[in-house]
Amino acid sequence: QGSRLSATETVLQGSGTEPKRMSALGNGDEEVKREATGWRGGEVRMESAEAQASREKLDEDLEKEGHLDSTSSSSDNTAPQVTSDLRPPERGTELTDIEKDGESRQPDGSPDEKAAFLVKWDEGERANPRNWSTLYKAFITWQLGMLALAASLGSSIIAPAEPRIAEYAGVSEEITVLCVSLYVLGFAFGPLLWAPISEVYGRKWSMEPAMICLGLFSIGTAVSQNAASIFITRFFGGVFGSAPVSNVSAALGDMYDPRARGIAVTFYAVCVVGGPTIGPVIGSALTANSHLGWRWTEYIEAIWVFAVVVLTFFAMPEVYGPTLLKRKAQRLRKETGDQRYWHPHEAAKITFSNILTKHVSRPIQMLGTEPMVLCIAIYASFVYGLLYLTLEVFPIVYQQERHMGTVVSTLPFLGLFVGVLFAVGINLANQPRYARIVAQNKGKAVPEARLPPMLVGGFLFVIGLFWFGWTANPKYHWAIPTVATAFIGAGFNVIFQQCINFLVDTYALYAASAVSANTFLRSLFACGLPLAARPMFQNMGVGPACSVLGGVACLALPVPLLFMKYGLRLRKMSKFAPVED
Repeated sequence: QGSRLSATETVLQGSGTEPKRMSALGNGDEEVKREATGWRGGEVRMESAEAQASREKLDEDLEKEGHLDSTSSSSDNTAPQVTSDLRPPERGTELTDIEKDGESRQPDGSPDEKAAFLVKWDEGERANPRNWSTLYKAFITWQLGMLALAASLGSSIIAPAEPRIAEYAGVSEEITVLCVSLYVLGFAFGPLLWAPISEVYGRKWSMEPAMICLGLFSIGTAVSQNAASIFITRFFGGVFGSAPVSNVSAALGDMYDPRARGIAVTFYAVCVVGGPTIGPVIGSALTANSHLGWRWTEYIEAIWVFAVVVLTFFAMPEVYGPTLLKRKAQRLRKETGDQRYWHPHEAAKITFSNILTKHVSRPIQMLGTEPMVLCIAIYASFVYGLLYLTLEVFPIVYQQERHMGTVVSTLPFLGLFVGVLFAVGINLANQPRYARIVAQNKGKAVPEARLPPMLVGGFLFVIGLFWFGWTANPKYHWAIPTVATAFIGAGFNVIFQQCINFLVDTYALYAASAVSANTFLRSLFACGLPLAARPMFQNMGVGPACSVLGGVACLALPVPLLFMKYGLRLRKMSKFAPVED
């Protein structure tokens, strides 16, 4: 029943594939070695030369073979969480992102015995998520997508209700923009908690309780009696709603190998981006209904969230490899009565110091010292912020200036969604080319090969902004600027996806920190730009305001070209992304 390792094998952290090779630990740091191998207490004393040689061999192998989450693969098409259970240390930092305490069920015998009873996946084992059937994986992927859609939908479904909320709460419509901005601001801070929780307790239990809290805070918004309570509940709704947005991509990486992961992640991305684009259409229909009103935008959000939670509670299994291997070790001890079966993840716990290091200080350091992280993060944040800016601009163009009804004025958001779907084809079309280049590079990631679609997306985005701005005048048919929104949506999704891909390919082991920097900055942009949208567009006019934004987008067009030319040189200079000569 139990699966055993030789002294030269280590647990692969739930990927079901061959272990990834890591740089060896420092030879003189014995305390770090004991941390990496999972041994506790004092030195293991051996009297025979054979035993000593065995210990040295196991030390060497465990130093070389790390436990990386498979989501760090360079073939991902979105923002994956790169996590580890046992990871080589950075200089001046702790070894692991998850500390181990003294409760691990590890045998007290020799290193050979420890290695022999270290639990891993058997070849073709059905409990390994990588070995599940394609149909079952598709069903789980759909459930994960529904979780992400429910959370992202909550960001925009309330936007059409802002005038009604302003009237009810006695505040200006400029203030009620905070209903959207504070929710998105929660997306910046929530992952600081949900990412490490997923690494300890698994993907499912990092999302289910958080989604329940999102539903409760949505109800809290619906029953609020003043502006302050609305804003507070919206912020915490965003904090809890960020759990699936930040962790679903990692869950997909647990199930799929790089060849199949692209399609799954593309579906996830459509769910994440689809929420902000279809939310206003749903929200306007609820707000315009005299029997429902603005409160029902949040009631419907809560109902949707709870429905998805019930479904996933009963139908969605855990997919995180280390958590499943921990359960396997516990089962083997119970079934066999042999207490020597163990897995390092049994001792995993969350510590404040590691959250501070991995999710706060390191991303900030990378923003300040890595030109690639800074430029890519600014570009992705700009286009992401403009997506949420449309929540304030479209009502001006279609409702105020064209005098369309509440519901009809939100239908152009569907143009954005059509563009998002079109971008899926552009991103997937680059996959065969990227795979060929990686194969020519002996299987190693080539970040610069991700950038040509970003250049295409940049031009689509610029064209869409100028087209929309100068045809928004009521003298033009409403369909003309609406077609432009499809260009904006396509350009946004292509740029956003390839920015994330580039960071993951470039920083590999430290991709989690690079993506965290991107996530934090883009959430700040998405929070701030809608606040400036209404004054800017009303004072300048839609055409000039869109021209300003289009001009900024033009300045960003050379970014992919510069990185295609100088990216390798910058990577060689980076201390986070070393490159072999």
